[in-house]
Amino acid sequence: MEKLMIHTNSKNYPIYIGEVTDVLSVTISQFQPSSVFIFSDETVARLHLDTLRKSLPTENVYHHIVPSGEGSKSFDMYYQCQTAALEAGLDRHSLIIAFGGGMIGDLAGFVAATYMRGIRFIQVPTTLLAHDSAVGGKVAINHPLGKNMIGAFYQPEAVIYHLPFLQTLSEKEWRSGLGEVIKHGYISGELFLRWLEENVHTFEDLHDNTLLHMIKEGIAVKANIVAQDEKETGVRAYLNFGHTLGHAIEAEVGYGKMTHGDAVAIGMVFAIQVSEYMYQKSLNIERLTALLGRFDYPTIADVPVRKLIDRMRQDKKSYDGDIHMVLMKNVGEMELVKIPEDVIESQLKHFVKGWEK
Repeated sequence: MEKLMIHTNSKNYPIYIGEVTDVLSVTISQFQPSSVFIFSDETVARLHLDTLRKSLPTENVYHHIVPSGEGSKSFDMYYQCQTAALEAGLDRHSLIIAFGGGMIGDLAGFVAATYMRGIRFIQVPTTLLAHDSAVGGKVAINHPLGKNMIGAFYQPEAVIYHLPFLQTLSEKEWRSGLGEVIKHGYISGELFLRWLEENVHTFEDLHDNTLLHMIKEGIAVKANIVAQDEKETGVRAYLNFGHTLGHAIEAEVGYGKMTHGDAVAIGMVFAIQVSEYMYQKSLNIERLTALLGRFDYPTIADVPVRKLIDRMRQDKKSYDGDIHMVLMKNVGEMELVKIPEDVIESQLKHFVKGWEK
């Protein structure tokens, strides 16, 4: 088992990684909650809910299951979750468990942040992608006009990462999570990126000590940035490398039709292309495409340019109607830059075949 600490201005909390269901029981016992409410999705509940419930030390345990997929991060589902919490009689001493992937972590975390103006919650992630989303306290739901547009910064009490839960993931979900791991490699610098290139060649490599080390290092990258900038007023924006175009694609094609990691992979390739144009130097874009190519990531998306530009203008990093992107000056050296719209348009047309002119 590995333990990391997340330090923020509002709260410090532990992350446990490994075979750690016993840690969940001990952690909950320390909080002495009046009740525990588990939010999960259909797939995770079917596979793992019984295992989780057996590890809980209290009798007052309730659960609410939502449909699987990004489409559940909606106003309607948020309202249903609040209703379920009220019907169960949760009070300010209750504890919510977000049990699942990034969608559940965001949705249940936002429910916790707003129920009775905020009650405690614990993240129990079950996907590789959630090594990113479960850490740092961003909780939100989607709006048809933009991903994660309605939410809060609300830190959990702990993150319990029980790796055996990941063994039921599909290859699609492994690839989605690995997209964020590769992003952390580019943000952190050569050491972690080279480790990924040397040790992760196929999905079969993602097990035992390799998986544990990869998740620990990915979380450590994010923890370091969150400690400096909890509410994304500065360097935390660098964690959005690849997300400006990635979020735009997710919103435009329809939430859940492309995984977040696939969209971020496309977005990272585009971000490096724009970086090469803006900084007028080679940044070895082929290095990223070669790494992504090991895992059959898409690198293009057939979506009209104008619609993507409109989506990118609504990105949370943008202001005054101007598009801002996280660019890469070098591996491990990121910068948030305002990009002229004509540059975005010309670079998108160059990036993707079959764009609507």
